[in-house]
Amino acid sequence: MKTLPLLLLFAAALHLCAQAPGAPPAAAPSVPDWALPGSAAHTQVPPPMDFRRPSKNFDAPIGVFQGQSDIGAALVPGSASYDPATRQYTIHSAGYNIWYQRDEFRFLWKKMSGDISLAADVSFPNPQGYGDRKAILVIRQDLDDDSKEVMAGQHGAGMIHLAWRAARGEQMKDAEYRFGGTLANVKARRIGIEKHGDSIALLVSIEGEPLHQFGPPIALHFDEPFDVGIGFCSHLPATVDTAVLSNVVLENAAGKAH
Repeated sequence: MKTLPLLLLFAAALHLCAQAPGAPPAAAPSVPDWALPGSAAHTQVPPPMDFRRPSKNFDAPIGVFQGQSDIGAALVPGSASYDPATRQYTIHSAGYNIWYQRDEFRFLWKKMSGDISLAADVSFPNPQGYGDRKAILVIRQDLDDDSKEVMAGQHGAGMIHLAWRAARGEQMKDAEYRFGGTLANVKARRIGIEKHGDSIALLVSIEGEPLHQFGPPIALHFDEPFDVGIGFCSHLPATVDTAVLSNVVLENAAGKAH
């Protein structure tokens, strides 16, 4: 009657072989056509309306934030770290987009209520990343992939936008700004977002001048508490890229971003 133990030993050996150095790499995750980034030969389209993927949430504190999440659980997991000596948050994330009616990105968050001032310097260590990758400052109603939200986004190619999803599962809208023309690839030095009641505004410093409001604010109500923080999306469904957000200011009051 030794058949069962022998079978267990055989299964364990197969598992070890699968993990052994030199084993073939795991197959690349399958990327649906709608999630592929826009290109000369392809146009990205919204996900199917019934497509959802639960976020993966981690309650371990990081810097000033209470936890972090893979919103929408991108096909490749994200990660983040904080260096208190340089005051830099380094965020690694894949993810098809932060757009349409659902999102995929790495999010560092803190539950808050009331007025908010949030600002950061943004940089992208890899100069070859996708032009529409985006580092964001965001206020979200919750950690679901289709949450109501408003964000200030710094894109890899230099565009900045204030974007919002007015209700759960709705399509995003935005106001877009470019500096110096598309070919100049001018990037703002610092971006911010400010919530004063239900009024939410984009803040920008283009050349190091004090942060100032850029464009009109939007009106959007959040039930309390809500989630406030920073995030990044590579805009490539299964490819991890990196953003660095430094000198982060997060205050529970309006008018405090600097």
